[in-house]
Amino acid sequence: MRVCVCTVVHHPEDARILHRQIRALLDAGHEVTYIAPFRACNVTPWRNISPVDIPRATGRRRLRALRAAHRALIEHSAYADLVLLHDPELLVGLPRPVRRRTVVWDVHEDTAAALGAKGWLPGPVRPVLRPAVRRLENRSERRHRLLLAEEGYRGRFSGEHPVVPNTTYVADLPPSPPDDRRAVYVGHLSAARGAFDMIETARLVAAEGVMVELIGAADPQVRPALRDAQREGILRWYGFVPNDRALRIAEGAMAGLALLHDVPNYRHSMPTKVVEYMARGIPVITTPNPPAVDIVTPAGCGLIVPFGDPAAAAEAVRRLRADPGLRADFGKRGYEAAREQFHWPVHAERFVAHLETWAGRSTATAAAPSVLTT
Repeated sequence: MRVCVCTVVHHPEDARILHRQIRALLDAGHEVTYIAPFRACNVTPWRNISPVDIPRATGRRRLRALRAAHRALIEHSAYADLVLLHDPELLVGLPRPVRRRTVVWDVHEDTAAALGAKGWLPGPVRPVLRPAVRRLENRSERRHRLLLAEEGYRGRFSGEHPVVPNTTYVADLPPSPPDDRRAVYVGHLSAARGAFDMIETARLVAAEGVMVELIGAADPQVRPALRDAQREGILRWYGFVPNDRALRIAEGAMAGLALLHDVPNYRHSMPTKVVEYMARGIPVITTPNPPAVDIVTPAGCGLIVPFGDPAAAAEAVRRLRADPGLRADFGKRGYEAAREQFHWPVHAERFVAHLETWAGRSTATAAAPSVLTT
């Protein structure tokens, strides 16, 4: 099967797109053409894919990148059995030659709810765009196949669509016990994801010998504060690091931070970073977003702190530092829960099977649209 994968918004080394889905397709013996902003992100493509470079759509400067993506899709979808799109922006004005192919939209987020967290959008425009986004989703559901990243996204659509969760690779053997020196965060940094809260948390624990390490690209609005905090010596900010390397850096930390704010887009989204921390035996400190609580509380692998409360997050770090037994127990239980419930290879085969069926290339029929979770 030949699959044409395209993103104009995400980093080419996005964990879901590259490290999970494309890797699963390659492991199954399929050919992948990957249209993505490689040069804009200073990324060298994998040798076993066919890369196509396009500009990146950022902020309000998106039209040129979208036109380039559509041109690339017209050219390369002609040779593909299936087109896999990762950005709702690509669905706007999708060229007719591409629409004639089997098109799959991988729904990463609640797009309408996420508008409030996009700082580049003028405030007065956001309420106007929300109904337009819902209409785009309805039209796309009629025209294309859908994969959903979250069970909570089902209510936005009238039909049944398979859920491909943001799980992770969990090692066969348990990791070493957590240390007592580092608290880490892996993922994109923004105000809504708790960037300013983590800076303040770092300031509160730095004098006690705890280093907060933030591993991820950052929104323009938070970069100056991150640079100032790094110059102050209270935290270490790595910038963007590919997901596999970022998690190797994080491994062994005494706490994994997930201080997301209470905003609509996060109320129904499984926090991937929480699962990634668990998989590496890192105790979790999270705010009480329902999906995070539903994972951490039954697993008994971390602490819940209030929204927007750096002092409470700092106290949770201190508690873990003072209790090696608690750290070890949280790490062990998190790893065991992740291995049982959130190991990506368990879901990868069914993800590939759905694409094969939709492309008409499957030797066996995939299950009816279902949740790809355990």
